[in-house]
Amino acid sequence: MNNPQQPGKYDAVLGGNTPSLEGAAVLGGIEGVKLRLQNPDLKVRIAALEQALNYGEQGLDLVIAGLNDEYWEVQIAAYLILNKRTETRIKQILQKPNHEGLKLEKIEVVTVNKFGEIIQRQPRLARYFIEDLGDGVTLEMAAIPGGTFMMGSPENEAGRRDNESPQHQVTVPSFFMGKYPVTQAQYQAITGNNPSRSKGSNRPVEFSNWNNAVAFCEKLSQKIGKTYRLPSEAEWEYACRAGTTTPFHFGETITTDLANYYGYSTYGQEPKGVHRKETTEVGSFGVANNFGLYDMHGNVWESCQDHWHSNYEGAPTDGSLWLDIEENITKTLLRGGSWSNDPDYCRSAFRYIDRPIPFNNFGFRVVCGGAART
Repeated sequence: MNNPQQPGKYDAVLGGNTPSLEGAAVLGGIEGVKLRLQNPDLKVRIAALEQALNYGEQGLDLVIAGLNDEYWEVQIAAYLILNKRTETRIKQILQKPNHEGLKLEKIEVVTVNKFGEIIQRQPRLARYFIEDLGDGVTLEMAAIPGGTFMMGSPENEAGRRDNESPQHQVTVPSFFMGKYPVTQAQYQAITGNNPSRSKGSNRPVEFSNWNNAVAFCEKLSQKIGKTYRLPSEAEWEYACRAGTTTPFHFGETITTDLANYYGYSTYGQEPKGVHRKETTEVGSFGVANNFGLYDMHGNVWESCQDHWHSNYEGAPTDGSLWLDIEENITKTLLRGGSWSNDPDYCRSAFRYIDRPIPFNNFGFRVVCGGAART
């Protein structure tokens, strides 16, 4: 039987084979920190990062090395520790991509109650890579970790539609998704034109349709040399929820301080808001979901690659595209709601049939990688 008072595999001990007392077994100093940073228990690793700061530049170097740890949780902890530092070299390091070529960025995630009151603000860390589209235009892609979630809405969710059922479990492989809806500047850089009615380089492209969105992805893929496409419906909802099970990734409701929708209507018990009557610049509300995605609720509808199905009977459970219903081949779908829609249309689970005719509230977001089939 193991003695809990004896040092473990990752403990450094003074005194050779001398029996150690409880609370005195683990070697202090930087060597002890190094060993604890190899511990398979992530809580021990993260605690060791904080302890490393007690050992000057050597300890700081250990925290910097934590940015490239094999575990994302340790990377986050290292970043948040370093983000408080003022040294020039630390600030320069935080601006560089990590070993996977991903830029780490501190984001803010908020949660609201049914009254629309913010009850929690949390600093989080998101990972992005950046594509250069030319002429100073870039495309930021957020790393979406793989996972399992319940797709669709529970029967007691306000505003629920029959086409959001049956709720079912889906396992989604990791992929990358646009930090924002495709902007007018990005669309112009790839296609050479801008069909939008509410002009603004940093506003989402609109007055688009599914065919335009697919054509954009094809041209972007050719230019960059990677496969870009529209998300599957499962990828979109998984990315929107980002681990949440509430109607919105913000919580029980949304407000027009957090998203752009028809604010004269309410969803929960929040006060009425404003109706902006047009798109807003992407990311202008300053709050993301847990995956570092902005504007998933409202602003513009976002096209998915799948064909429309009236419910989830027979839906894939691996996050892939659902393209096997011949009679639905001309019907696609939209997610997320828009600036002109009531808040219940902006829910994470809400589904809407796409129309072939462009509208000034239709846009899209791109993905790279994942489980989609063509």
